Amino acid sequence: MAPVVTSVSPAQGAPAGGTNVTLTGSGFTGATMVRFGPNGTTFVIVSDTQITAKTPAGTGTVQVTVTAPTGTSTQNVFFTYTPAPVLTTLTPTSGPTAGGNVVTINGTGLSGASSVKFGSSSGVIVTNTATQITVIAPAGGVGSVNVTVTTAGGTSNGLPYTYVAVPAPVLSSLSPASGPTAGGNVVTINGANLSGASSVLFGGSPATVLTNTATQITVSAPAGVGAVSVTVTTAGGTSNGLAYTYVAAPVPVLSSLSPASGPTAGGNVVTINGTNLSGASSVKFGSNAATVLTNSAGQITVIAPAGPPSSVNVTVTTAGGTSNPLPYFYLAAPTLSDLSPHLGPATGGNTVTVFGTNLTLTNAVNFGGNPATAITVVSDNQLTVTAPAGAGTVVVTVTTPGGTSTAATGNPYYTYLGAPVLTSLIPSHGADLGGDAIVLGGSNLTYTDAVTFGGVPASFSAISDTQVVATSPGGAPGTVNVMVHTPAGNSNALPYIYDPS
Repeated sequence: MAPVVTSVSPAQGAPAGGTNVTLTGSGFTGATMVRFGPNGTTFVIVSDTQITAKTPAGTGTVQVTVTAPTGTSTQNVFFTYTPAPVLTTLTPTSGPTAGGNVVTINGTGLSGASSVKFGSSSGVIVTNTATQITVIAPAGGVGSVNVTVTTAGGTSNGLPYTYVAVPAPVLSSLSPASGPTAGGNVVTINGANLSGASSVLFGGSPATVLTNTATQITVSAPAGVGAVSVTVTTAGGTSNGLAYTYVAAPVPVLSSLSPASGPTAGGNVVTINGTNLSGASSVKFGSNAATVLTNSAGQITVIAPAGPPSSVNVTVTTAGGTSNPLPYFYLAAPTLSDLSPHLGPATGGNTVTVFGTNLTLTNAVNFGGNPATAITVVSDNQLTVTAPAGAGTVVVTVTTPGGTSTAATGNPYYTYLGAPVLTSLIPSHGADLGGDAIVLGGSNLTYTDAVTFGGVPASFSAISDTQVVATSPGGAPGTVNVMVHTPAGNSNALPYIYDPS
């Protein structure tokens, strides 16, 4: 039975040949030839299932076969001649003697790189494609070395890379030189040779680097206690140390809130006064965080969060701890259900009773855009106010620290009326016994609520805004004044003559 080849390892190598490979299969005893494509090569029979061989020169992908007295293998087992890698550029072409910097290598045939050498030292491969490798440079001595890449196709040409001595960092000052034990404050470090800082330590604790130039680093200090030494490490080594002292921050103390109440929807600005308030990390209304707008040692302004109708404690937290609490009251918005009366003169000045809920802390009542005066809180459900001047029909709103009422419920509408005016009486005289139908003509008569003949009430019917029909009451012969009254007041008077019967 002919030999059987199941695999070759490795399955690729340099076109020049010379790659040591192992063939695995069966029926290898007595083998007389091993070929890579048409080319034979030297080999050693290790066992009936294994042969070692050295590849001949070749190109492309070729079939690997074994010939024995029983025949030649026919299995599709292939070996690929891979061209040696070629390097074109390095970026950067120099770096510190400590290594550790990332170098990008461009070229062709770079896939499956088994090593990248800087002289005789191996770099750490980070990424590898057919045209690019990124590698972490190893340490090296001052001077130039060749960078080479090795793949299954062989070892590439070399490109020069220069190791340069990097001066050790030197620190000259810290600002500030002290801070809270909780850390988090920004510290500026001045000095020389600070570029590429790999770490900044406060004692043994790493700081968070915010900015980094050759002469200055800014960091967010870690937490700590007592006096520690600040050091900077770069490719050039570790700097001298500068002293930094952790100090216990004082506990914040609150003295007042303004305002001390607000709507359940939140959104109002609250000013918090006290001491030791700098660097507030949170302001809580109960368990809800407020949005901090401004923050100084003596005052914080915040936007209050939403909360249910109740009293909550306001607290401020800084590096020194959490403050004493101050009470803040969430108030439900007022509602307005009705008015009495709903009508009044355009000149204002009349008293209006306002009905609703949550009215106790009323600080403003508006008729449309005009403020009412003489606000008197009768109860949580009732107010009295003096109406301002106005025109047309307007919405009356009530404002408290809990917000402003809306027209969504109830009947909060108020209508301003022009004063009634009489222009004619038809007829303008009648029997002294009364009972005559008199048509009163004029304007603003729709809401007529009384008609008098010489002060004597008459029955009437308001027909339109320009006409009222009244029945004259009895009266003594002679002339009397006829007047109309509406919620806007009394009209002018027109003469009416009682004829003797």
